Amino acid sequence: MNWDQVQGNWDELKGKVRQKWGKLTDDDLDQIAGKKDELVGRLQKHYGYAKEKAEEELQKFCASC
Repeated sequence: MNWDQVQGNWDELKGKVRQKWGKLTDDDLDQIAGKKDELVGRLQKHYGYAKEKAEEELQKFCASC
């Protein structure tokens, strides 16, 4: 699944994102609203990932959807 598909199906995928990254709150997910850069930033904030690591984890997640 590419990011355009994730963005288009964000409401459906929020649950999967929440399962994968449980530290993200419902408010985080609402504010992310399918924006890739916003999700990368939240992963950095909540998990202490470097930007590259956050993007890598997100890419793995998208491939598994």
